[in-house]
Amino acid sequence: MVTTEVAVIGTGWCGGIRAETLAKSALVDKLHICEILPERLEEVRALTNPATATLDYQDIVANPAISVVYISTTPEQTHYPIARDCLKAGKHVLLEKPIALEFWEADELIALAKSNRVKFTIGYSQRFNPKIAYAKKSIAEGKLGNVVNVMVSRHLSRNLGKKIANRVKLSPAAMESTHDLDFVFWLLEPAKPVKVYSQGAYGYMKELNGSYDCMWSTVTMDDGTLVVVGGGWNLPPSYPNYCGTWIEITGTEGALILDDTARDHWLNTVSGGTQYPMSTMPGEHVDHVFAGQMGPETIHFLEAVLKDGPVMVEPAHARQVMEAYSAADLSADCGEPISLPLSNYSISKLADLKAAR
Repeated sequence: MVTTEVAVIGTGWCGGIRAETLAKSALVDKLHICEILPERLEEVRALTNPATATLDYQDIVANPAISVVYISTTPEQTHYPIARDCLKAGKHVLLEKPIALEFWEADELIALAKSNRVKFTIGYSQRFNPKIAYAKKSIAEGKLGNVVNVMVSRHLSRNLGKKIANRVKLSPAAMESTHDLDFVFWLLEPAKPVKVYSQGAYGYMKELNGSYDCMWSTVTMDDGTLVVVGGGWNLPPSYPNYCGTWIEITGTEGALILDDTARDHWLNTVSGGTQYPMSTMPGEHVDHVFAGQMGPETIHFLEAVLKDGPVMVEPAHARQVMEAYSAADLSADCGEPISLPLSNYSISKLADLKAAR
């Protein structure tokens, strides 16, 4: 009987969710975990009872019994080298967003997965949000007619925004709106983005790392559909890692409004004040169930490997999203619309922008 051995590299917030999810799954015969912080490694070891626990990801790479790897490391600069080594070793990989920090890195990872005939996907868990799935179904069934406009407004608490902004010099578009660009482009397939215009506003985050508090991006699709995506991370401190999202989709035959602000369940205590449980983007374990998207996403990728089925997010799509939020960064900096795909001139200007940061 063939056994399935799976590893999670990086067991912080998201990696910890994935490790606990896999530890509970009957599809996993042996779980292996890797974490550079000894105290966190021991904490997750106690929660998941893994076959092995290591501080060095090369132990995962070198283990031929491990066939599936989830990479949830931070800072984001670690994504490329770890994913590269795992793909070279012939392992199936789910990598948290972003796919890479440089386009050549993304291209190499995609090429490696193809040449080694392994499955490779990016963790865009919002596709597993039932509300987003319903939007996809409604559009596919023609209930809205031809989609004319999609608007998404997503904002995080500054508790989480500060944590993200302090670890990497990436914008709200690259770190938060990236999820929305992903699922909106998915909803609108086969249409593709051809132009991006973006603006950012400074506030609380500027003192921390020079980042915008929020960015609003207008994306024109090649079929004329208009997409507007707003993302920020400066909401007042609230329930740990709170995320509130509002989505409007209008078409020639109907409209779909999706409230994903978690206002339908709130907890008010003397000690903690008003809180919104189950309101984080990835979701959270609630005893025997998982409230949110990352649990189902974790199992879906494993099933795709075991059944040799399609992954939910093709890596080429993640690269397209990377190009769109990179265009948003460049547009916000220069104050002009940026055409897609990016020209060599735009790519060189992006390099200058990164160097300045």
